[in-house]
Amino acid sequence: MAKSLSIAPTTIKQANEFIKEYHRHHRPTIRSCGRWALAALDYDQNTVGVAIAGNPVSANFMDGYTIELTRLCVKESAPKGTCSFLISTCCKIWRTMGGTRVITYTLDTESGASLKGAGWKLADSVKPHKRWQNKSRADGIMRSPLEIYKLTKLRWEKHLKDEYHEPNMRV
Repeated sequence: MAKSLSIAPTTIKQANEFIKEYHRHHRPTIRSCGRWALAALDYDQNTVGVAIAGNPVSANFMDGYTIELTRLCVKESAPKGTCSFLISTCCKIWRTMGGTRVITYTLDTESGASLKGAGWKLADSVKPHKRWQNKSRADGIMRSPLEIYKLTKLRWEKHLKDEYHEPNMRV
């Protein structure tokens, strides 16, 4: 159960090491980018899951009030509810920082049960993108392709405007 979990700050580098070992289909974030990372600890203080929050990848969502959960990874042996625990904690932190929206993506083959359980809404279906070239690089080096780039993804959103604070509190 998630009640046996606690949260701990961790570095993005440490979170990426966990992701490299345990994520089912994704690699660590590029250059350890992100704003912050959290670890979920079990009763024995072992890391059983991590989340990395960063600036939105899509420029359409870079408004200063939106954060993207770029990675979420838990061990298969993690207590039930670990994903929801990490997701909810990230939302609370972002709301405390003045943020109003959190987005993340799942594969269309994934149920999104943890997100639904945490009150997130399915916002859109995102078609696979073609091989992407980083035009800002003078050498024109292409990002190494992954099979995941060929798959349709679902964008989920959680609006935080009226959550996590008292009704009479000024925003």
